[in-house]
Amino acid sequence: MKLDPRVPEGPIDQKWTNAKFSMKLVNPANKRKFDIIVVGSGLAGGSAAATLAELGYNVACFCYQDSPRRAHSIAAQGGINAAKNYQNDGDSVYRLFYDTVKGGDFRSREANVYRLSQVSVDIIDQAAAMGVPFAREYGGTLTNRSFGGAQVSRTFYARGQTGQQLLLGVYAALSRQISAGKVKMFTRTEMLDLVTVDGKAAGIVTRDMVTGKVESHAAHAVVLASGGYGNVFYLSTNAMGCNVTASYRAYKKGAGFANPCYTQIHPTCIPVSGSYQSKLTLMSESLRNDGRVWVPKKKEDVGKAPNDIPEADRDYYLEEKYPSFGNLVPRDVASRNAKLVCDEGRGVGPGGRGVYLDFRDAIKRMGEDLIRERYGNLFQMYEKITDENPYKVPMRIYPAVHYTMGGLWVDYNLQSSIPGLFVLGEANFSDHGSNRLGASALMQGLADGYFVIPYTLGHYLASEQPTKHETSHSEFQKSHKEVNDRVEKLLAIGGDKSVDTYHRELGLIMWDYCGMAREAEGLKTAISKIQELRKDFWKNVRVLGEKDSFNQSLEKAGRVADFLEFGELMCRDALAREESAGGHFRLEYQTPEGEAKRDDANFAHAAVWEYKGDDVEPELHKEPMEFEYVKLATRSYK
Repeated sequence: MKLDPRVPEGPIDQKWTNAKFSMKLVNPANKRKFDIIVVGSGLAGGSAAATLAELGYNVACFCYQDSPRRAHSIAAQGGINAAKNYQNDGDSVYRLFYDTVKGGDFRSREANVYRLSQVSVDIIDQAAAMGVPFAREYGGTLTNRSFGGAQVSRTFYARGQTGQQLLLGVYAALSRQISAGKVKMFTRTEMLDLVTVDGKAAGIVTRDMVTGKVESHAAHAVVLASGGYGNVFYLSTNAMGCNVTASYRAYKKGAGFANPCYTQIHPTCIPVSGSYQSKLTLMSESLRNDGRVWVPKKKEDVGKAPNDIPEADRDYYLEEKYPSFGNLVPRDVASRNAKLVCDEGRGVGPGGRGVYLDFRDAIKRMGEDLIRERYGNLFQMYEKITDENPYKVPMRIYPAVHYTMGGLWVDYNLQSSIPGLFVLGEANFSDHGSNRLGASALMQGLADGYFVIPYTLGHYLASEQPTKHETSHSEFQKSHKEVNDRVEKLLAIGGDKSVDTYHRELGLIMWDYCGMAREAEGLKTAISKIQELRKDFWKNVRVLGEKDSFNQSLEKAGRVADFLEFGELMCRDALAREESAGGHFRLEYQTPEGEAKRDDANFAHAAVWEYKGDDVEPELHKEPMEFEYVKLATRSYK
């Protein structure tokens, strides 16, 4: 496997400009000759499909939801970052770049992050022109709020539903191209394999989730924008349909998988309330702008009603420990500190796994009406779930799995190690290092789809002149048969345990041994347990229903089968990375103050894993992460 990052020459602020000028172009008339497959219809996939179709390409877009509007991008509530500096508070493209590299604990590729920061300013203009209803100041200008890991206000928002509003803008653009006949939309269709011919991406094999029909689709290039893999933990803030299958199928066909152990634990989630739960609910990080995080100072006060605990007996632990950033420290820092105070026995709520997020002071300062204007739908959602009024009593929050920084390896052009396979958004590894700053997911998805892939895909098509192979080609036939055989194998097991039983058990293993804190012996234990669980799955799982029909049991079984393999890869990656960095916290590698302790001499690289066969250890490759513009330093938010 060759890992050429293809970073352009020149100063960092000119790399993207130089790259665009040096890239080969496709004549407008010739664009009509190329067929492109886009897997995923969220912000990254939907914006890519709409933009490529607008340019003239023939696009086939696939999603497993019943509508592109149901993509999980809607769950990104709090906002989208952009270096507009509307507040005149010292922001700039360079500062956004710096904050992102630092926030990722110096484990991202500088050139990609700087391009993301440059492009961010164009995203806001495009989205506003498309009618996205961003919040505005009294005079009509767009307003901003702060997010974790920054000391400036650069986050644009639409109340607490920014992702949904941005996705509606993408959907409008996509619908225009569907109506024009340039995008053929395949809803309720799941990608189950990637097809390669002569080492290049040539198409995909899918299953119609309504009829059960397995089909092959050919194209000149494939764009994968299928999201992250947080549901390997079973309980996460992700929609229950989110899965790793599309990315993992590409990995098994030769695409390198980078940094799979980098998972983000979001500090602002509604705590687990019982074993019956199948998912967790995210409360936006934007709430930490005006909410104050605290726990009782004394263990004996844990059972008291929060409003009965006097100010002197409250421990605002983030404000005390990190005076410069306070409640707006990055997510990994806030999450670890919440776990720490709960482990000390000062956590609140059922099981002592919760901390308070209190708006009492903000309501006194600004009034309930303004808080309702900023966060009303979030407060309403919290009350519906918990039956507690957050205007009157503090919210209870606790960290939960939310986002995955790891993903398929891509170069500067967002092309994977398989030529012709491009990977966008959360599905790739490129921009966030070992920890993503809040409000950067929407930024990356739209940057990749609207502004990067139109150039880089065109360069590939013009340079390589790839052939579109017929689905009768032997490689398509081989993949088609493998998908059918796998489906039939799952249905034929006929065991006595449900798919959810295995998924829940895997999630517990992953959370206990590869969650907020990891250590070598625990990771070795996890690998052994996952291997045993996987063997039991293929002997004793019971998949209900039939092949050629609507069958959610079969859908889940295929996804969990992939999670049972992928979970082991995550643990191997965490075991190999003998340092702490961002969302990867090894207990053996921490400072006396409990902060992450990096090893830049040995681990300033992306760990890229190459599939070598079932039940064979994957091969580790390394792409060095070089820092020319942001000096390597111990991350501090104090």
